[in-house]
Amino acid sequence: MTSLVDRLWYGKSRPLLLLTPLSWLYRAVAESRRRKATEAHAQKLSVPVVVVGNITAGGTGKSPLTAALVDTMQSAGWRPVVLSRGYGGNSSEYPLLVTEDTLSSLAGDEPVMLAQATGVPVVVDPDRLRGAAYALDNALGDVLISDDGLQHYRLPRDIELSVFDGSRGIGNGALIPVGPLREPVDRLNTVDFVIVNGAAAAEDNGRVPAKALSGIEHPHIYAMDLRPTRLVNLKTGETRSPESLHGQKIRSIAGIGNPTRFFDTLKALGAKQIAVPFPDHHRFRPEDLGTESGHLLVMTAKDAVKCRSFAPDNAWVLYVEAKMPEAFSKAVLEKLRVSAGTPTS
Repeated sequence: MTSLVDRLWYGKSRPLLLLTPLSWLYRAVAESRRRKATEAHAQKLSVPVVVVGNITAGGTGKSPLTAALVDTMQSAGWRPVVLSRGYGGNSSEYPLLVTEDTLSSLAGDEPVMLAQATGVPVVVDPDRLRGAAYALDNALGDVLISDDGLQHYRLPRDIELSVFDGSRGIGNGALIPVGPLREPVDRLNTVDFVIVNGAAAAEDNGRVPAKALSGIEHPHIYAMDLRPTRLVNLKTGETRSPESLHGQKIRSIAGIGNPTRFFDTLKALGAKQIAVPFPDHHRFRPEDLGTESGHLLVMTAKDAVKCRSFAPDNAWVLYVEAKMPEAFSKAVLEKLRVSAGTPTS
């Protein structure tokens, strides 16, 4: 499926050009929804709202960036709360306060992963504005971070970040269904920061030259680097270094938006892998995990929350963290202070 998407959307050509009228309709509907929602909910909330998202379909690294923002804000004395739609979850009641032990079948895989990774309150609600009200009514924190919420315009926002995959960029530059764009590229004129996951040409200050990402120009483009930090056995909790995978035979599975990036990371670590991609948010079953003799099973943290109850003894989770430039962290914190109306230092 991923290779098909890459051919249809992320090459230079537009094989689905005949569907252009549907792209025009998609754009008209998206812009109408944005205009109506913005007009109806122009009132700011009582705490700053930071929205992490993208204008392309598929995985770009939004959740690792969200976790990195949580860490940056906590280090500066803020108490962040993460808001999520909870895609793939099936709770009977919303808002849902997610803990490390919440079932992914209820909350969705990404909210549980973020709760485990950050330790901060995570509120799931398809209506993010209602989720935000719940967080405020219960005094859960003093800043809200909406994960994958760029197009959820009912939620007022103070800071917007749009994330791109450095190798994919904007693909063929067309809107869905001809290309991968959820919104036109000129939408970036209204976001505060553009983040490039895996940028190959970052400058010393972490900035990314506009020419390094074809079709995108923005005054505040920063590089993000996803780095493997540890390998943890899903059953025993044993921890090893990612480098221990060098020369190791593994079966790698990934049900994420861009599994190729995960497989490339394992390849760079020197693993001898059998790579098995699954659709994003795939509901794993025991038979999906495979039984190759003499191989370790290695998966993402996002997939691990769905496999913990039936994973075999040889199942390991490769954890990654988003490394951000110091200049970016300072810029976000400065804008956060301004949004909150607190004095700047």
